[in-house]
Amino acid sequence: MPDALIIDAVRTPRGVGKPGKGALSHLHPQHLAATVLKALKDRNDLDTATVDDIIWSTSSQVGKQGGDLGRMSALAAGYDISASGTTLDRFCGGGITSVNLACASVMSGMEDCVIAGGTEMMSFQASHGAEQANAGFKPFGMGSGNMALDALHPQSHQGVCGDAIASIEGISREALDALALVSQQRADMAIKEGRFDKSVVPVLNEDGSVALDREEFPRPETTAEGLAALKPSFAGVADFDLGGTTFRKQINRRYPDLEIQHFHHAGNSSGVVDGAAALLITSPAYAEKHGLKPRARIVAYANQGDDPTLMLNAPVPAARKVLAKAGLTVADIDVWEINEAFAVVAEKFIRDLDLPREKVNINGGAMALGHPIGATGSILIGTALDELERSGGRYGLVTMCAAGGMAPAIIIERI
Repeated sequence: MPDALIIDAVRTPRGVGKPGKGALSHLHPQHLAATVLKALKDRNDLDTATVDDIIWSTSSQVGKQGGDLGRMSALAAGYDISASGTTLDRFCGGGITSVNLACASVMSGMEDCVIAGGTEMMSFQASHGAEQANAGFKPFGMGSGNMALDALHPQSHQGVCGDAIASIEGISREALDALALVSQQRADMAIKEGRFDKSVVPVLNEDGSVALDREEFPRPETTAEGLAALKPSFAGVADFDLGGTTFRKQINRRYPDLEIQHFHHAGNSSGVVDGAAALLITSPAYAEKHGLKPRARIVAYANQGDDPTLMLNAPVPAARKVLAKAGLTVADIDVWEINEAFAVVAEKFIRDLDLPREKVNINGGAMALGHPIGATGSILIGTALDELERSGGRYGLVTMCAAGGMAPAIIIERI
């Protein structure tokens, strides 16, 4: 079985995901995806007629984000018409899954050059969500007609789930805020030291002017006192009337004795942003034939499901599963990337696996940098690769929670 090699990884800077306010919010999602696809082509002198497929991740495939962004963005980037494309949805985990599927295609021997990545414009989601609410559509999983979610496995709001997990685990507000502060501090250091410069490509407007060439979301002025002063975000959400039920009631149907305390707020939850990322994956034979120098190889990948009612707990078993597949231990991993969807996800991950904190989210995470849902997994794989090269580490493990109680995971090895 041939190896799957990572030749290159690129991403956009992340723009604030608010309609009319973020630096990228006026652009079409295809434009963001085309930006990273064009960067891969130009940086690697890629003959796009040799690209077997483009596997893309977009969680909200409606409106401007519908219509197979993988294919349409490649055409917008000037790729040869023979380079096919598809688009998938694993909620927050799709950006890892697109890479995993690309690797599977190469490792099976069926394809030799596949591009994987993702795009999410949270600014578009915000405007589209408001339109849906005004039209009377119910939130995901609430009276949606999906029997598995509405009856058999009631699913709640992710923020409320984060609070519920913190309450179950006895993780304090102070611990969550402390992790959020570290995320901001590490992201600030990484930006000042240029640790993201290798992967980040600027996004241009249609007229060629720069729309965004730096991270827009981080708040390096964040302090412990400032975080402590923020009010919890999800207490009101938990009790919002959804027509005979609430998010709190959905959780208490499965966990009747649980008293949910509310600890998460805007400062210790992931940022709402726009962004895109892409990775070039090839076989060794393709890389040699085209004079491409591989940066890493895929060691193993895995998928894991867990309780959909609590939703956010699958990363720990996913990490254990992919480590077992790779024949590695926790001690073998030099760089850990766990998406900071909410502070409790990363904090529980660190505690359950007994990880050295200096190896986890070394350059900050989504609490500081933001979480463009379908793109984040691909961003994190590139971030892990950059950090392995910077620090001289060997193995990186990337995982993240996803709605429905899932987590994909991947281990890469620096070459």
